[in-house]
Amino acid sequence: MGKKLSKAERQKALKEKIEENPFLIDQELAKIFGVSIQTIRLDRLELNIPEVRKRIRNLAKDSYSKVKSVSNSEIIGELIDIELNKSGTSILETNEDMGLTDSRIVRGHHIFAQANSLAVAIIDTDLALTGLTKTKFECPVHVGERLIAEAVVQSKKDEKFQIEVTTKVKQDRVFNGEFIIFSGGRLNGEVKKRADSR
Repeated sequence: MGKKLSKAERQKALKEKIEENPFLIDQELAKIFGVSIQTIRLDRLELNIPEVRKRIRNLAKDSYSKVKSVSNSEIIGELIDIELNKSGTSILETNEDMGLTDSRIVRGHHIFAQANSLAVAIIDTDLALTGLTKTKFECPVHVGERLIAEAVVQSKKDEKFQIEVTTKVKQDRVFNGEFIIFSGGRLNGEVKKRADSR
């Protein structure tokens, strides 16, 4: 921000910024507004704005109740927004367990798992499975970075969905994938047929 804002102006701008991007942490907000982290925390308290984890949890509550194709525990990351058969968003806080020991770079299968589980979760059916993927890891992710994955249904033909998932760290794209997800009756018949043949 250019000039120093008054407290009232800063708080108004802070509220707008958080509504625009609820994933911003206090450190990022402090940098944006050129104030201390403590000032941001005090402003949030006065405005009754919870810290980022609670904001994310509040967003997630509604989203999980809509999902049919996977159980909540099978979703990698936190599902924060979903419009069935259209789009969805999830976040994944990376940690030491996800990284390579020496480089502290997050292993690719964690990034892929977040994207794949999101692609399956947005399908409005009791059973959805990944049939085909085409993925690209665009740059390394470091332990401690927050992954924001966004899935969008590109097309649907019968019970076959083409979904694009883009994962970012802040504004930088780190992963892009195209997922073909099969759903519904066709799968149920295949699963039953295989189970009967065992």
